[in-house]
Amino acid sequence: MIRLKTVLMAGAALAAVGGPALAQTAPATPAPQQTAPAPPPAQAEPEPDSDTVADVVVTARAEDTRTSIDSVSYSLANDLQATTGSLADALRNVPSVDVDPEGNVSLRGDGNVTILVDGRPSGILSGAGRGQAIQQLPADQYARIEVMTNPSAAYSPEGSGGVINLITKSTAPRPGRQTTGSIRANVGDDGRWNAGASGSIQEDRLTLSGDVSYRADPVSVSFERIREQFNPTTGALISTSTTDQEVENDQSGAFGRVTAEYRLTDKTQLTGELRGVAFSGEGDVVGLFETRDAAGTPTSRYRRDGSVDFDFVNWGATARLLHRFDDAGHEWSNELRYDENGNESGGLTLSRFALPVTPDLYELTEQQTDQTTLGLTSAYVRPFAEGGQLRLGYELNIQQPEQDFVFSRGPSEAGLAVVPNFSNRFEAEQTVHAWYATWERPLTEQFSAQLGLRLEQAEVEITDLTGGVSASQDYFKAYPTAHLQYKLSEAQTVRASYSRRIQRPQPQQLNPFVAFQDPLNLRSGNPDLAPQETDAFEVMWQLRQGQTFYMATAYLRDTSGAFTDVARDIGGGVLLTRPENLGSRRDTGVEVTANGRFTETLRYSGAVNLFRQEIDSTGIPGGGNREGTFASGRLSLSWQPTTDDFIQVSGFWQGEQLLAQGTREAGGMLNIGYRRKLTDHLSFNFTGRDVLGTFNNDTVFETPAFRERFNQDINLTAFYIGLTWTLGNAPRRQPEQFDFSSGPTGG
Repeated sequence: MIRLKTVLMAGAALAAVGGPALAQTAPATPAPQQTAPAPPPAQAEPEPDSDTVADVVVTARAEDTRTSIDSVSYSLANDLQATTGSLADALRNVPSVDVDPEGNVSLRGDGNVTILVDGRPSGILSGAGRGQAIQQLPADQYARIEVMTNPSAAYSPEGSGGVINLITKSTAPRPGRQTTGSIRANVGDDGRWNAGASGSIQEDRLTLSGDVSYRADPVSVSFERIREQFNPTTGALISTSTTDQEVENDQSGAFGRVTAEYRLTDKTQLTGELRGVAFSGEGDVVGLFETRDAAGTPTSRYRRDGSVDFDFVNWGATARLLHRFDDAGHEWSNELRYDENGNESGGLTLSRFALPVTPDLYELTEQQTDQTTLGLTSAYVRPFAEGGQLRLGYELNIQQPEQDFVFSRGPSEAGLAVVPNFSNRFEAEQTVHAWYATWERPLTEQFSAQLGLRLEQAEVEITDLTGGVSASQDYFKAYPTAHLQYKLSEAQTVRASYSRRIQRPQPQQLNPFVAFQDPLNLRSGNPDLAPQETDAFEVMWQLRQGQTFYMATAYLRDTSGAFTDVARDIGGGVLLTRPENLGSRRDTGVEVTANGRFTETLRYSGAVNLFRQEIDSTGIPGGGNREGTFASGRLSLSWQPTTDDFIQVSGFWQGEQLLAQGTREAGGMLNIGYRRKLTDHLSFNFTGRDVLGTFNNDTVFETPAFRERFNQDINLTAFYIGLTWTLGNAPRRQPEQFDFSSGPTGG
């Protein structure tokens, strides 16, 4: 239940933000009619007038890379993987961004990342189901991906790695058109396929738009684990356990969204949106578990086979009221968001013991996780003469997760009985009030600055309903930001920035309940887990000249209390993993991005990140001072031999990553794609993902008590063919263009 204190603080903040807006007098001259809402505070510059035809954005100045004083955004128009793939496929081609085979996102090696949609929090892209959503959401609903490794105070400081902002494609008709739309369908191997449609209609002051899609993407996963147990005093080997498992999972998902925009007046616009996402999957798992003693003699062997399933449902609604005082960007917007997630998963397994021979054992896990998210935003933007701008805002975010975990065990399905120690009911509430202000203006013809301050009051309460244990956190913190920009010439720009950021524990990470994963692995939260804080510094040089774009960024992230997963041997070869705070972590590196052309028809886009990690995990079993230097990168080659043909080869390499007790090993992927224009409104697409089958997830742990190597092979190799058809009165399709000229706010 939302407390009276929250309501009073929200009301006071709205009055404070709205005061200067209500005090303004609107100009006497009416503003031109507009149907699209203004971008949210600190969002990248809006898309230029463009037509999305056959999933190709065609503009007079198609900017693949745009930059502003606090962000870099990348177009997906010429990324063929985004045509047929998931959001994970699109993110893997973006500089600074890595996505592992399970959908976990990181920025320059830091997995604490906030993901927004059109500058606003997303219920489906936060919480426990985010990785699954990233692997299922269709990429073709997004036009650009904006990366903010040092965002301004207008954005939440949550996420020590930074913020990724997904900018959706506009489906609103341009002036003079009443309807637009497209239909797309792609068929892949091994039962994969996806289809979607989008469109809009405009009638006087009302614009209706929407899109819907469905995706079937079965996956097969194999796990191999070798775990050696040691006497921590003598170092002598005690036992070796091996696990071999295979999972075949048929999974699919649907996405839908409808938006209505109504112009109450020429300056005031009301927008409403309804959205829904549903994913489900079911499959079979087979596994062999074996343990040998120090001499290599088998002491335990059993098969563990069964079935798994999951259902994830998200629905949400947004209401937005926007008032423009003039055409210069002077506006006040208010928005209310509501999201509700439901994630139900489970599995039934049968263990048959060959050594020693004992009766069969059935085990059933049932987990229900629900989360309600409520958000309120009020933002005021006031431009000044000579390019200055003031932003004021208030944000309220309330998350209320609930979890019910039931573990049962018995000699048969009919004889299953609940195991109390492994069953739990848990609920929590996290409330964050935020007030922010940013001020930006040019100080000279070459030099400009943006300063910001964000104040946040955070309250977290968790309750273990089963164990009767509760805990709370309550703190008020300030988060300053600073961005400086200097134009060396018309083509070259230098930027420097600083931000203070935080990563709060998710409520589930604070739950002390010990959950059963398999006979050798348990997991729990940590009620003593404290927020981690990061000071981030960057210096960037940029060159933009004609169709060539270069950018080099030196960065430093200094983190205190960094999160890490720590495994402890609790006896019998069983490990308990729970999150802990590191002493400190430091990331330093240089990232270089380049876009250009080799010939008139052959273009390139690439990035390399060379970085050094230093972590202090003193006090953690197997920890200490650890450091290493690693590299990651990506390269895309696009060839357009004719105006109707477009060929692309792309790949990436993700470098190693240090863990408190080990290392996550490097891996990469190679993709191919081809697009053929058949008619002015119809195109053919072919894509291949991970064509060499090289992208895996391998981890090594080393401590005095145990050593483990875990290899996870997720079969991501997939091939698709498909068609995209545009309908309505959209204009004729034009050839792809490559033009890296600067954008409205780019340097």
